[in-house]
Amino acid sequence: MSKKLKTHNDPIITCFNDFLSYVDNLRIKEGESVLDFKYNKSRVKILSSTEDVPENTKGILYWMTREGRVQDNWSLLFAQRLALKYKVSLHVCFCLRPKFMDATIRHYKFLLKGLQEVHADLKALNIPFHLFICKEATDTITSFVKENGIGCVVIDFSPLRLPKEWANNLKEALPKNVPLCQVDGHNIVPCWVASDKLEYSARTIRKKISDRLDEYLTEFPAVMKHPYSENKTEDIDWIAAENSLEVDMTVGEVDWAKPGYRAGMQTLYEFCEKRLQNFSQKRNDPLANALSNLSPWFHFGHISVQRCILYVKQFKTKHTESVNAFCEEAIVRRELADNFCYYNDKYDSIEGAYEWARITLDKHRTDKRQYVYSEKELEESHTHDDLWNSAQIQLVKEGKMHGFLRMYWAKKILEWTISPEEGLRIALYLNDKYSLDGRDPNGFVGCMWSICGVHDQGWREREIFGKIRYMNYEGCKRKFDVPAFVARYGGKVHNKNKNKK
Repeated sequence: MSKKLKTHNDPIITCFNDFLSYVDNLRIKEGESVLDFKYNKSRVKILSSTEDVPENTKGILYWMTREGRVQDNWSLLFAQRLALKYKVSLHVCFCLRPKFMDATIRHYKFLLKGLQEVHADLKALNIPFHLFICKEATDTITSFVKENGIGCVVIDFSPLRLPKEWANNLKEALPKNVPLCQVDGHNIVPCWVASDKLEYSARTIRKKISDRLDEYLTEFPAVMKHPYSENKTEDIDWIAAENSLEVDMTVGEVDWAKPGYRAGMQTLYEFCEKRLQNFSQKRNDPLANALSNLSPWFHFGHISVQRCILYVKQFKTKHTESVNAFCEEAIVRRELADNFCYYNDKYDSIEGAYEWARITLDKHRTDKRQYVYSEKELEESHTHDDLWNSAQIQLVKEGKMHGFLRMYWAKKILEWTISPEEGLRIALYLNDKYSLDGRDPNGFVGCMWSICGVHDQGWREREIFGKIRYMNYEGCKRKFDVPAFVARYGGKVHNKNKNKK
């Protein structure tokens, strides 16, 4: 039988390696295979018109996109179940595009190093991994399916437009007898199960998710060594892969976040050991070391949110408020962001805001701005606000910004740009270019909340913001030691009167 995870005070868990051992033991009951494990099929959506795998199939293909890990991966587990059922080979592929939105070499290096770990882990499990370097994945994958007798393709779920387009294109291009299955392994409760409509706020989706957690917040089986394929994992030229990129090379790597499953799990372990106890009380203080810092690994799929929740909940007796607060953010708020992007195709546009917000922003679009800054001035931290400049410096240098300051940062961009549309555009551009967790539903919704009042309510009306929630420098001073934060990152007051209108 699997061992029960020990508590925080158990002397056996004295180091990270012990932690990983316990996670490995929890994944699967002794003697139980992936095929024996009861898989919740509502995690899977059949996108194609056919559901049946052809009898003469020679293999199953998992196209990895959002879930860049081997273990704790519902998509890979489903693909292996199919391959075991039909006693055929299992393949995993990733399509590397030379450019993706505003991703830079910072993001691509994090991605590629994580994929190197995936490659090694799959090789140990006798599962071939294929890195396809291509601008358009549809033709490449379709050719691979035909050449290798693939009987089913499994893909990850993402609520964003581009991945939706990839899925639709592949559905149309695949042979008509090859089913295409999509698995939501990113959300604990699959997005289409949690709600069948656009939810207004956390208040309206919270119970819908909470009522299904007992059904979905379950332990993972282990991806097992695959018995039906020879170990034909290809050698991959990772240098050539990096050289194929056509991205901004000026935004360098950060040193605080190491990519991959093991580094992500170590960050989880250290959060529970050192920071979780302060999370509920100090998570809104940018100077306190209280956050999980897990968002880069969540975004790239290097670790599973479900795995993190399963582990964090072991500390509920000791740190009840912090565990509850973390679960609210990592489950309800994060899955609310996926809901917004899935059911609202204009998730990155003023047009995607609620009607009351569009009306109030339009009413105040001609209000006088005391300061107006260009994209370049904002990117270079050249404003009159030393706190804002320090937050921007943190984003550029560290690839992250404290969550409380992200709200202040985006709201000031609205206040200091010529229109709500321009403010939203610049906020998304800077976030996507510099933040390790950019181009993510959480990022889109964070900017939309700050600038467009998404998932919020109307507040007292004021200039520029209208009824959008307002934040200011003095309010930040009441929350934390602003001079200390400014001293840490070195933001200066630049040309205070230069752009005054």
